[in-house]
Amino acid sequence: MTSGKFLRTVFFVEILKGLGVTFRTLFTPPVTRRYPKVKVPAKPGFRGLHALAKNADGKLKCVGCGLCGAYCPSKCIYIYTSEGEDHAKVVDRYEIDVLRCIFCGFCVEACPFGAITLSEHYEYSNSSRQYFYMTKDKLLENWDKYFAGPKGERYFRDFWQPKSGNFTGREDQAMFSRVKLKEKK
Repeated sequence: MTSGKFLRTVFFVEILKGLGVTFRTLFTPPVTRRYPKVKVPAKPGFRGLHALAKNADGKLKCVGCGLCGAYCPSKCIYIYTSEGEDHAKVVDRYEIDVLRCIFCGFCVEACPFGAITLSEHYEYSNSSRQYFYMTKDKLLENWDKYFAGPKGERYFRDFWQPKSGNFTGREDQAMFSRVKLKEKK
């Protein structure tokens, strides 16, 4: 054992360095937030509790195409339809098992009608599994709670892609220049 190592062992240099760090931060305010008392609002576009969207008339937007269930990687969306008047599909049951959901947002992106949403609500806990099995009625209630008024329109406009504005071209792009030539003739 060298003399330097011996002196560090005898005088507990490493322990004193650790105590120095502790005493420096001892009287600074804590960074931790006390959750139930201090709540941080979710950022816009947060993927929280599911909701089924309604039209301005208050009718369900979902037509029962099943794309959201097909795209879901965890297979937690179940849609049951029947044939209604004029041979149109009618959504009888729309169910989501929230405990299986990974909140990826693929269902929202897959829906061509903007019928399913993920709200900014993140405070939901319960001791019963039944609470986390969302039915059509619960999902429609979530729309009324969390997307009432212009908030629902803003949700789709600001946070979900693709938008038709993303597919515009520039003048110098070859494929769009051919299309413009055909239109001029």
